[in-house]
Amino acid sequence: MGKTHACSDPKHHVHDAAGFVAAVERACNERGLRLTAIRARVLSLVAAAGKPIKAYDLLEQVRDGEGAGAAAPPTVYRALDFLLANGFIHKLESINAFVACHHPNSAQHSVPFLICDRCHSATELEDASIVASLDSAARALGFAPQAQTLEVHGLCAKCARAA
Repeated sequence: MGKTHACSDPKHHVHDAAGFVAAVERACNERGLRLTAIRARVLSLVAAAGKPIKAYDLLEQVRDGEGAGAAAPPTVYRALDFLLANGFIHKLESINAFVACHHPNSAQHSVPFLICDRCHSATELEDASIVASLDSAARALGFAPQAQTLEVHGLCAKCARAA
């Protein structure tokens, strides 16, 4: 397997939601992007979740926040779209949930995920060779890839030991 990044370590997660939001704020300033209050709030909730979180759970938490009782689904979805488009979060398509990206300073990118079907943890694999191999195989077939989603479902090491 290719060179892996510390993100592949299942213990590597976004543990400091406030620090993560601050890193994203710096990245937004560097890129000329605007991190509005609602975008920062949604980002903070995704980071604080510690595992994949669904949009309606985010909406409920935003509504529970101070003075945000009128938050509507489109507001949260627009915030999620901004965060996705700029590489600050990832969407796990198979479970329709979101996780913080471990690299707030990088642009939107493809990464494979390992998703535990028991505890619902998601491990971001930072292995460029996997992404490159899929891209190369697709191009060899004359296919012009636009995006990649690779999600492997199973049991994490902790859940597998308990099984």
